[in-house]
Amino acid sequence: MRDMPRFPDLSSAVVLAGLAVLPFLVPVTLAVQIAIFATGTLSVTLLLGSIGLLSFGQGLYLGLGAYAGGLLLRDAGLGLVPSLVVATLAAAALAGLLGSVIVRRHGVYFVMLTLAFAQMGHFATLAFKDVTGGENGLSGLPRRFDLFGLPIEGPLSLYGLSAGAFLLVFLLVQRLVASPFGSVLAAIRENEPRCAVLGYPVARYKTAALALAGGIAGLAGALHVVFLGFVPPSDADLEMSQRLLVMALIGGVGSPGGALAGAAFYMIVSEALSEIWPRWMALIALLLIGLVLFLPGGLWSVGGRIAALRHREAARG
Repeated sequence: MRDMPRFPDLSSAVVLAGLAVLPFLVPVTLAVQIAIFATGTLSVTLLLGSIGLLSFGQGLYLGLGAYAGGLLLRDAGLGLVPSLVVATLAAAALAGLLGSVIVRRHGVYFVMLTLAFAQMGHFATLAFKDVTGGENGLSGLPRRFDLFGLPIEGPLSLYGLSAGAFLLVFLLVQRLVASPFGSVLAAIRENEPRCAVLGYPVARYKTAALALAGGIAGLAGALHVVFLGFVPPSDADLEMSQRLLVMALIGGVGSPGGALAGAAFYMIVSEALSEIWPRWMALIALLLIGLVLFLPGGLWSVGGRIAALRHREAARG
């Protein structure tokens, strides 16, 4: 797998343009969900694209962020920003703790451990129903929030919050990928034994990446709660992890910008297909197979392919 492209100015411009036009192209409520799930997808992109870790545990951390944010907003009386921050840190802490246990496992064993922890987390949300609400979810959350004195209560303001959060995380991931830390992650992805021989604390780097990705997923979960006004148990189930992974693959894990492209494509297409055929997930699966076979770099790689084609044509001319 190639390194993530390191042209943050161009990628940032494309992402900014996409965020600016999105609420004019689709219903604002759908645009809010796209921004939220794009943030969650960034956690998969960071792991799979930067260090080559396939995790089915991101739904666990998104769910933790959702429940933590919901409880803080409803019971602790914290404001919007403190609740988002604490929920993010809680998810990052759990991801770091579990990551320290599983980072020394490789391949299918690592994947299965993330899957097992994700299932345990979902069962916990159903078992501790006095706290989580069980199968009914967590309800009774406030519907109006303040962000530095600005009211957050309608679709447009919620989109501004969600899109702003995605943009901040996107820029953070871009900066991280281009940093020495990101270079070490890429080196571990390409040849982990050599990095260990050279003296790099591989387990620490992998744990740090897992913690960062967990925090990003947790932030997405907390934002989802603010949007919905309650916490559905589906936020913490295995299907959520699978959905984030599918979005990442559709958009392309080679660049953080692929998270927005993948989330937008998945949400818009699934919304349209669900009105046509009740078994619309089968069509999503066919689309994913086609993308993997014919566009392995995801939707985000289309621009690079077009530029390369034009360059070859110019060279021939």
